This record gives sequence, structure tokens and C-alpha cells, in this order.
Amino acid sequence: MSHRAAPEHTHPDDVPLLTALSALADPVRIQILRELAGSQEWTRTCGSFDVDVRKAALSHHFAVLRGAGVVEQKDEGARRFNRLRGEEFGTRFPGLLELVLRGD
Repeated sequence: MSHRAAPEHTHPDDVPLLTALSALADPVRIQILRELAGSQEWTRTCGSFDVDVRKAALSHHFAVLRGAGVVEQKDEGARRFNRLRGEEFGTRFPGLLELVLRGD
């Protein structure tokens, strides 16, 4: 039986601006963030997002979002749940996430 490693997280305070901008520039990641923003914390599993990418690509997108400090994940059994780190990310990059979520 294989166990997957717990995801590594980067705190937004440790994220360079260009890393954050790069993470927020992809349409699939923006869709993930918009869906997370409209959901209760820790209620969305990775497979519950309405994005048209394969599982491996979706895993990559979540890794980029974690690395940019925008998303936090936790495992419960075989499922991985997500939450938007809006407050922490907003402290580091005031207004940036809101602009992306608005779609202006």
C-alpha cells in the first residue's frame, strides 16, 4: 500500500512577487482560485473543480498554487482538501488576489 507524502506549503511571506504573479497568470489556476473563493474552507477536494485538464496537470497546478502561498492542502484518507489562503496572501500582496478573482 502506497502513501503519498503530505503536500509541502510555502508561506506567502516567503513568496517573491514574480512567483505570485506567475502562479496567478494561468487561466486554469484562476478558475481553481475562483471556485475556492466561493466555497467554504476545507470542503473542496482536488477532483471537484470544473477544469478541463488531466489529473497530472491538475496536480501540477495545485503544486504551483501551494508554492506561491495561495492555496493550502490537507489529506484526509485518500482525499486531498483545499483552502484559499486569502488572508495570508492578501497580507503579503494587498489587493492582488482580489483583482485576479474579479477578472478585471
